[in-house]
Amino acid sequence: MPLTPIPVITIDGPTASGKGTVAHLVAVRLGFHYLDSGALYRLTALSAMRKHVEPNDEHGLAKAAAGLNCHFKGEHVFLSNEDVTAAIRAEAVGKFASCIATLPTVRQALYALQLGFRSPPGLVADGRDMGTVIFPRATLKVFLTATAEARAERRFKQLIGKGMSATLHDLQKDLNERDERDASRIIAPLRPAEDAHLLETSNMTAEDAVAQVLAWYAAARKREDAHPAAK
Repeated sequence: MPLTPIPVITIDGPTASGKGTVAHLVAVRLGFHYLDSGALYRLTALSAMRKHVEPNDEHGLAKAAAGLNCHFKGEHVFLSNEDVTAAIRAEAVGKFASCIATLPTVRQALYALQLGFRSPPGLVADGRDMGTVIFPRATLKVFLTATAEARAERRFKQLIGKGMSATLHDLQKDLNERDERDASRIIAPLRPAEDAHLLETSNMTAEDAVAQVLAWYAAARKREDAHPAAK
């Protein structure tokens, strides 16, 4: 009797689109594992910064990526058993991560690590290339986005809520620059998978977005059950 494939839901999208919040909530509702692939690049950046690896040292950055000892527990991220959830969200770490994500050797070093998160009963993976590169045969692919203005406002509220200083103008400028880097890179550019469902969340609550993803997933599982050889 053939093994039942482990279901995967991919949620891709640009920075601050809300994909992390939606993906985590979907994982909780379904009892699935959760992969924040962007955190892996931030973890690589944090590890490299702590080891004083320069942004142009591709070999050193790939080594830092390959040597990551990390895991997720709920919404917390651990690096060698240290809770670095707040540390990897620093703007400096985010900018470093966005730059090194363009490096093929770093992406290759993290490829197998990301695949390893797929385990029963299922996985919800969020990032920028989950549906196009890492899990191209996922049960459901979602491309979640929002306007730059809406994303900047969300990030502003997050930072202010954490007691950090920020300005909407600078945040929107930074988001636009990251979008350009992510969309124009040669390796795994930010774009929807051909079979992805598009979800624009500028005027949606997180709960509304979660409900839509869950509805799409239920429909996808029905199709798979009806045509088990399709995947």
